[in-house]
Amino acid sequence: MTAIDDPAEPIEPAKAHRAARVAQVFAVALGLGLTSFGGPIAHLGYFERAYVQRRRWLSADDYAALVALCQLVPGPTSSQVGFLIGLRRAGWAGAFAAWLGFTLPSALMMFAFARLSSQGTGALVTSVLEGLKLIAVAVVAQAVLSMARKLCPDLTRTGLALAAATLLLLVNSPLAQSFALILGAIGGVLLRRHVRIVEALSPLPVARGIGFAAGAAFLALVIGLPLAAQAAPRSLLGAGAIFYRSGALVFGGGHVVLPLLRDALVPRWIGDNAFLVGYGAAQALPGPLFTFAAYLGALVAPNGSSFGQMALWSAAATGFVFLPGVLIATAGVSLWTWVGRHPMAQGALAGINAAVVGVLAAALYTPIWTSAINDPHDVAIALIAFLLLERWRAPPAIAVLFCVASAFAVAHLR
Repeated sequence: MTAIDDPAEPIEPAKAHRAARVAQVFAVALGLGLTSFGGPIAHLGYFERAYVQRRRWLSADDYAALVALCQLVPGPTSSQVGFLIGLRRAGWAGAFAAWLGFTLPSALMMFAFARLSSQGTGALVTSVLEGLKLIAVAVVAQAVLSMARKLCPDLTRTGLALAAATLLLLVNSPLAQSFALILGAIGGVLLRRHVRIVEALSPLPVARGIGFAAGAAFLALVIGLPLAAQAAPRSLLGAGAIFYRSGALVFGGGHVVLPLLRDALVPRWIGDNAFLVGYGAAQALPGPLFTFAAYLGALVAPNGSSFGQMALWSAAATGFVFLPGVLIATAGVSLWTWVGRHPMAQGALAGINAAVVGVLAAALYTPIWTSAINDPHDVAIALIAFLLLERWRAPPAIAVLFCVASAFAVAHLR
């Protein structure tokens, strides 16, 4: 018996180690879900600070590669990046833990908002929204500076970053971001002799077979769900088809999902006023904007639904809107890891990494700066928040509180 039992003894510590890693991933993602204000671009700044700078779970090159991949495919970029970082850190359980931790806080708050049907307005709410816009300026500025140091160390990659930023500032199109990354890849290939490649994307535990299966499932659900929902369009399956299709068609950031959902749900499922009230609440919450689906799912539940039924519809809507992004990211990273081993592809990856810096720099100006900065007071608040993060290494929650309190104080002094 001893000879049989002895080989099994090391397995338990390994399981405990994996479980500890999954728990660690969930805890970090939950903290980000509670404090990551400002939309998907700002989320990438929070992620870079938490995962790359503070914990060093991956290199700046690997992080930029994941960001580039997730920006090239449909879906919520920040949630996809978090999912893949969790996959890298703790396997598939870690991937789910990263998605759940980042998504759960705002999803629960949006569900509660739907239940309470609160429509509060006033000076306090306005100040909170203004403060959240200003912290986004500081977070993204810090991310641009940090990533530029690491990913644009020479004139070649600095030029590619500037070209990407210029393109996005001159061309107002949802496809411009993907085009900028493609141009970065082409530039990296053409100029690879002048680029010192530090490292390619480290392999992730996604076999080609799993990647292929994820891509096939993505396409099958895009086609099959609407066909299946025709038999019962006002059912949970019918709602799921709407949310899945909306999540599958999102390019260029989470905000794109809002007009898609509005066209599908208003006025057949809910009224325009209720939709817009939820949209306003979603802007004020941390975490992914896609959790707006939790609010909508609760509202489109049948009249007279119990708490449990509303919770089921809310959870289903949230799951369906995120599912296509998870599937396509899984499919994409399998191919990405394989391509990243080839020299020419490594040059393309270096160019894409530089272009990502340009994409973030362009987003820092518009829409983040243009929507948040209205006068010198806003400039001063955003600058101090940036110094809190970059110079004094303050926790993001402190910078968020500073911006909200400052915006409230300025509103009452005017």
